[in-house]
Amino acid sequence: MSTDTRTGPDGIDRCAWVGDDAEYRRYHDEEWGVPLHGDRALFEKMSLEGFQAGLSWITILRKRPRFREVFAGFDPAVVAQFDDEDVERLMADAGIIRNRAKILATISNARLVTELDDGELDAFMWSFAPPARRRPASFAEVPATTSDSDALSKALRTRGFRFVGSTTMYALMQSAGMVDDHVVGCWRAA
Repeated sequence: MSTDTRTGPDGIDRCAWVGDDAEYRRYHDEEWGVPLHGDRALFEKMSLEGFQAGLSWITILRKRPRFREVFAGFDPAVVAQFDDEDVERLMADAGIIRNRAKILATISNARLVTELDDGELDAFMWSFAPPARRRPASFAEVPATTSDSDALSKALRTRGFRFVGSTTMYALMQSAGMVDDHVVGCWRAA
């Protein structure tokens, strides 16, 4: 086994970034790299990836239930109606990441999503998914950004979306299954 995979307590080899955390194992096995569709689901993913910027993903995973609660299940139509009072409510909630710029970006992004036709965000984002490629042999081969994430980021920013930088969009592409970066040796790579 390489240092890019790790055998879990259940005897299954996974990408090494999972470590020993049970929630990370579940996320890796059930979500990361699994194709995700739907405007609401992708809005949630975009929002959470934006909140993750500068932090570890496990922090976001552990706070995700509270994020879902306070952001109305990431229903763009509801979040788009949030006002200054809601921003202050969110800033006071220790169960989420209390970053005003990220909270405001999430609300602003929800407003932009509500201006789109049903299914348009999904189709738009997936149009940047690259064709399948060779599985990475190691994490050294996994990029932080690609020309595809650069293009998605630029296109979203042109439409007014915020906290959608190329690194953040590549992380979204990985987590939403637009790219599959499970390394050789991981059971998900089989």
